[in-house]
Amino acid sequence: MSLTTVTLANTVKNQYFYKLKANIDSFSSLIGIQVLGILFSLGGIGTSSMGGNNVHINIQYYAADIVIVFTLIWAFSTAITITTRPQRNHDFTFITNRLSSSLSNILFLITATIVGSITAILSGNVIQFLGFLFTDQQLYILNTGIQELVIGISAIFLYGLIVSAIGYFIGTLIQVSKLFIIVIPVSLLGFIFLEATLLEGTIRDNYLSVIKIFEFYVTEPIFVLFIVKVLITSSLFFMAAISILNRMEVRK
Repeated sequence: MSLTTVTLANTVKNQYFYKLKANIDSFSSLIGIQVLGILFSLGGIGTSSMGGNNVHINIQYYAADIVIVFTLIWAFSTAITITTRPQRNHDFTFITNRLSSSLSNILFLITATIVGSITAILSGNVIQFLGFLFTDQQLYILNTGIQELVIGISAIFLYGLIVSAIGYFIGTLIQVSKLFIIVIPVSLLGFIFLEATLLEGTIRDNYLSVIKIFEFYVTEPIFVLFIVKVLITSSLFFMAAISILNRMEVRK
């Protein structure tokens, strides 16, 4: 018998570093999707114009908004992919259980989200540089300090975290039954359709709609409360996924 004691922390650490190497393709796809977002952003994300007395001014805005949206989509799809059977079978390379596998998955998703949020913010500088390089228009850059940069990265990370948690939960449900591939999108579309067509006036005001759920997070003016909301919601989705996976058979 081996006298080596395998702890949960060591198992999670070994699986985490293994998954960083095994899922290197996910970071390659992040670069690809962000490059695509940069190309879509070169035409500007919005315009405004004003004029008077034979003077006309057209303003075009360049920012990384499209890149950020693409990054969140990538975080969601990565979270679903990591729950698939081939990914879960890789864990049997180690002495492991469902809990250590889930914890290492969550750590990997957090790391991937941090990388994605940093590169998404920095892509704004790339977009501005390309706009200056390939257009003959006067370009004005709004300088931001370290504090604004940190807040921006933190905000994108928090959005990516909750999106990853939802994706991980949905991916777990799909592993339980493939019917959820149909049930989840149909239920969501039906929920939105019901809200748009049947609920009006005071009923809409008292109804927990998709828009209200979205506004609950996006329109939060106090950043600390926004952090609390995201951390609590993400933790609930991750814990629900862990609970479901713990009830699955070892090789299922």
